[in-house]
Amino acid sequence: MLIWIILIIIPMLFGLYAQSRIHSAYNKNVRIPSRGRITGREAAEAVMRSAGISDVEIVQVPGQLTDHYDPINKRLALSEMNYRGTSLAALGVAAHEAGHAIQHKVGYSMMTVRQTMAPATQIAASVSNYVIMAGILLLTFAGSAMGYNLLALGAIALGVIVLFQLVTLPVEFDASRRAKAELVNLGIVERDEMEGVHETLDAAALTYVAAFVAALGSLLHILMILMGSRREE
Repeated sequence: MLIWIILIIIPMLFGLYAQSRIHSAYNKNVRIPSRGRITGREAAEAVMRSAGISDVEIVQVPGQLTDHYDPINKRLALSEMNYRGTSLAALGVAAHEAGHAIQHKVGYSMMTVRQTMAPATQIAASVSNYVIMAGILLLTFAGSAMGYNLLALGAIALGVIVLFQLVTLPVEFDASRRAKAELVNLGIVERDEMEGVHETLDAAALTYVAAFVAALGSLLHILMILMGSRREE
């Protein structure tokens, strides 16, 4: 029971805290306009132009915090509040996504690894829960080798997800580092305004840490079930 609490419950609570913190930080700083009144779209464009990037399309997408950079189509997508907004949160998020575009241009190694892993991770994420549930049911009620094998397959899928989440951490941290530096260097945000940018991007980074911790906890939990089942045999 204690192991289950440590590996599953605590990471889940950490994830909820991280989500609460990003929404709190974003909702706070999206209400604070920057002095320069530059929109998120303009900020992203300026950051990329400074890095010599002119072939990335900036588009508006629906939703809140749906911002992302698509390296395959070279498209930087900003949610409406960040595309049109002039807030500290909008500028921080927009510059962060532009940071990913810079990573793509310079061939940042960890981003390349993450792109390479993305297809396998999507497959693993789509099947892992079903395979693990089936494996646990068979192992619990039938004690069959099929259940063990399914659970082992689920552990492999979780391993792929954990590795992807681990690789994601330096990618996201580096994009935020680039964003913060460029916002100041280009004069988009003054130094005394950076507190709101830091708060927003640091809270966003915490969600990636929480995702990694949750995936790692699930993997360790499944591995312990597998080891326990092997000892019983």
